[in-house]
Amino acid sequence: MPIHATQPVIAVFGATGIQGGGLVRTLLRDPHRRFAVRAITRQPGSAAARALACAGAQLVAADLDQPDSLAPALEGAHGVFGVTNFWEHFNPERDLRQAAHLARAAAAAKVQHIVWSTLEDTRRLMALDDPRMPTLMGRYKVPHMDLKAEADACFAGLPATFVLTSFYWDNLVRAGLHPRRDAQGQLVWVLPIGSAHLPGVAGEDIGACVAALFARGKAAVGQRIGLAGDVLSGAEMAAAMSHTLGEPVCHVALPPAEFARLPFPGAAELANMFQFKRDFESAYCAARSAEAARALYPGLRRFSQWLGDEAAALRAVVGSAPASDDALPVRGLP
Repeated sequence: MPIHATQPVIAVFGATGIQGGGLVRTLLRDPHRRFAVRAITRQPGSAAARALACAGAQLVAADLDQPDSLAPALEGAHGVFGVTNFWEHFNPERDLRQAAHLARAAAAAKVQHIVWSTLEDTRRLMALDDPRMPTLMGRYKVPHMDLKAEADACFAGLPATFVLTSFYWDNLVRAGLHPRRDAQGQLVWVLPIGSAHLPGVAGEDIGACVAALFARGKAAVGQRIGLAGDVLSGAEMAAAMSHTLGEPVCHVALPPAEFARLPFPGAAELANMFQFKRDFESAYCAARSAEAARALYPGLRRFSQWLGDEAAALRAVVGSAPASDDALPVRGLP
């Protein structure tokens, strides 16, 4: 599908994922059609990619692991949204290379605005030899966070905006972190953050916030913006789920060390992540003001609103039968 010559083009990496997909759909829904959308994907023939094309996006095949594929994908682009997916391969060095490839390609294409999805470096608040949590993958405490922060340096000197994401509430219906029934049939929800508050956001709303940043243009360049729709404790989130499901949900603040021993890939990484968010609650929450994010995008949903929208999906994954084991097949949690 051709791009209209009069519209500035936003090239979106991760276009079939949670963040990129939300951005593509938001830009295509814009009644003013301020931007044309170029959805960049490794699999343009996938059902998700075809759905974006049917909605009006231009599909372009490119791969952040193949830098030669990036120049054609960014040719003529006004803006670029960049995100990498550590959870696909669990290789921090690969993520760093992908970010470097993206930054170099955006510079070569003279892109006017880059929005880079990032996270903080946990090691700035916690020494690598801090005994509270193990070092992972050689030089990281929370690899998927620390490497994103390292990758920020790739965008130094470029017209970039840095977006700090939060816990996806979508993980409750898509990634295995939903409440589960114990042997007595009662709903329990494991979240190893103690009594700390956890910033969270609907994945689709991240895209809407990023779209607002592209609309701000140069005024947003150089900013570092945290996104959260609500900042709630595990007990508060469990109470909200209880209301939606119509039955009690008990929050279980499993110690991170026990969570790390659960039998699914990335358990130790996620245990460190939750412990960081618990132990450094003030700093982590301060970087993610729900009020500031809502000023950027007034439609940003609160947790109760998201639960209302996803009530049927949550009921479906919770079900009525007791869980057969204690394993949590959790995948990527920013």
